[in-house]
Amino acid sequence: MRAGVWRFPPTALHWTPRIAVFLLQLEKRWISHIFGEACARLYPPNVGGISLNKNIYFNKLVLIFVFERKTFSVKIRQFMLMVFIFAATHYLQFLLTGVTPGTSFPEFSAVGQLDGEQGGYYDSTIRTVILKADWVKKSKDTEHWKMMTQRIFEDQQLSELKEMSFCAGVHTVQWVYRCELDDDGSKRGYMQCGYDGEDFLSLDLNSLSWIAPVPQALITKHKWEETGHVLFQKHFLLNECIGWLQKYVEYGRSTLERKVPPEVSLFQKDSSFPVVCHATGFFPKAVMISWQKNGEELNEDVELRETVPNQDGTFQKRSILTLSPEELKNNKYTCGSLCILFSLFCRFS
Repeated sequence: MRAGVWRFPPTALHWTPRIAVFLLQLEKRWISHIFGEACARLYPPNVGGISLNKNIYFNKLVLIFVFERKTFSVKIRQFMLMVFIFAATHYLQFLLTGVTPGTSFPEFSAVGQLDGEQGGYYDSTIRTVILKADWVKKSKDTEHWKMMTQRIFEDQQLSELKEMSFCAGVHTVQWVYRCELDDDGSKRGYMQCGYDGEDFLSLDLNSLSWIAPVPQALITKHKWEETGHVLFQKHFLLNECIGWLQKYVEYGRSTLERKVPPEVSLFQKDSSFPVVCHATGFFPKAVMISWQKNGEELNEDVELRETVPNQDGTFQKRSILTLSPEELKNNKYTCGSLCILFSLFCRFS
């Protein structure tokens, strides 16, 4: 049986908006990408109307004003104003992977991230912690990271892999441990498990129970709930993890709060291929790429790719425009990047 690889859930933004005002031509998929489906559902389906919507999103009031139009007498289509009042949110997460022995991969590996930036790496082959970010190097926590990955994560995960292996062959188990802390002191914890590339278990801290999306996970669910496993994980997420998070944020403040605008380029392999708008080197993660056709906003035939990290801790993103050679020849196409750097507004083209 071939082991599947479960894709870790995408990391959330470092900033949770309390009030957001959007003027003109906001695309639903961008709202969904930046703020989540809860806000995307607020997006009015009709064009040309003016509406006010409000919704409770992660216990914070979000007000969204969306102004759209088919035609206006004045050409303000290319102008977009964004005003944000932010509540700072930082998160610390660990991505763990266990693999059945006998393959070329380490039986266990762990990656620690602060606000999406990798801080340390460990695996069972090298059996040492590699510290990669200044915020963790300053903490001088090498031995602590090694103890945590070896004694807590590695032993636990390999034991769980043996329990979950229902048949012979190569199998994988993957875990996400994540804690979040707002500037107002609110804290949250998340834990999710994948087995052979599929969702297996997730922790509900409100009910202190495990959610099992597949029948095969019920045995493990009942066992962990009977042994007090949930209380142990709750303490880990909301106490130990939060404590580390507070320390690392303090050490890494200069890095985490930096503002780096994107470099934007437009390229195409040849006339038969789509046109790619590539924004790279920006930080923090929030950015939107927009297209213009002869100076007018263009939303059709556009594919917006996910934001992915660069090796230096910044991010990159691509937007792909599909059009015929005739359209490309007879029209002028430009792309630009709107980046959200706290309360600043910037546009690059």
